[in-house]
Amino acid sequence: VQLVESGGGLVQAGGSLRLSCAASGETVRTYARGWFRQAPGKEREFVAAIAWFGTTARYADSVKGRFTISKDNAKETMYLEMTSLEPEDTTVYYCAAGGEGQIMYETAREYTDWGQGTQVTVSS
Repeated sequence: VQLVESGGGLVQAGGSLRLSCAASGETVRTYARGWFRQAPGKEREFVAAIAWFGTTARYADSVKGRFTISKDNAKETMYLEMTSLEPEDTTVYYCAAGGEGQIMYETAREYTDWGQGTQVTVSS
């Protein structure tokens, strides 16, 4: 399984960014998908997860109402639309795949495959 992220960058507070995560590999289409973020010296933090065989999603309280996770099953691509960005959102964001596609895992250990990470920097 290979996960390739794109879309990170520098944005001012209050601005928006859209992250993408394209997946490839024969078994990936059955996997759960999620987004995490990790600051230096800290544990990987859950951001959002989506049921790959449905439309339900789950969010961390810190991003609820500001971030939206979505997917395009045909393209095996997952997105994270981030709005009203805050300096506290600055860190590296990772997409993840693993487990069962209908489950929205919130813990990093449930995922077996990870993207390379993309830096998001929000200036004040």
